[in-house]
Amino acid sequence: MGKEKTGMPRHYSDTMAEHPKVYQALETLGKTLREEGPLDGKTAHLIQLAAAATVRSEGSVHSHTRRALQAGATPGEIRHTILLLVSTIGYPTTAAALSWVNDILKGRKSKRGKW
Repeated sequence: MGKEKTGMPRHYSDTMAEHPKVYQALETLGKTLREEGPLDGKTAHLIQLAAAATVRSEGSVHSHTRRALQAGATPGEIRHTILLLVSTIGYPTTAAALSWVNDILKGRKSKRGKW
């Protein structure tokens, strides 16, 4: 799938360009939800990353991996977030999510330690 300059999948960018009010509503909702509680942005994106993995949404895993990095999460924290799911969602789903995370992390220099 092609990527726009924003790093978002072309399908997402095209859909949001065709429906700018939907895009704005989604962005506003996400921002409002993150600001509503005491969790910091990094933690919020790690939680959303775990949820994306749980519902097996490759695009959302990609998106929340990027957003978690932008919010200050390390590659190790991101991988650990996914690994914590093994006992909840099973190894095959976790392994798939890790491969999606690695799509984004690939080529990044990281201090990931054992993760």
